[in-house]
Amino acid sequence: MSKLKYLKNVVTLQLNEVRCIGCAMCVEVCPHAVFEMQGKKARIARRDDCMECGACAKNCPATAISVQSGVGCVTAILKGAMRGTSPDCDCAGA
Repeated sequence: MSKLKYLKNVVTLQLNEVRCIGCAMCVEVCPHAVFEMQGKKARIARRDDCMECGACAKNCPATAISVQSGVGCVTAILKGAMRGTSPDCDCAGA
């Protein structure tokens, strides 16, 4: 099975490296390994792999991460799967 890829350069994920305390919680909770540690700080290594779930931001004790969870196509896919319908992120007409 191939690795899922999302649209390039559209993710809302942001990391404030100054606020990062190096706890590595983002590395631990991210389901797509978007973050990695570089020295004693986290860094975004694979931004386009982010599915905007929000786990990183919710678990960051320093509030160094922000992401608008639920805005990406993955939300539409998950809602469709739960409802038994086709995914509809309303971007087909864009």
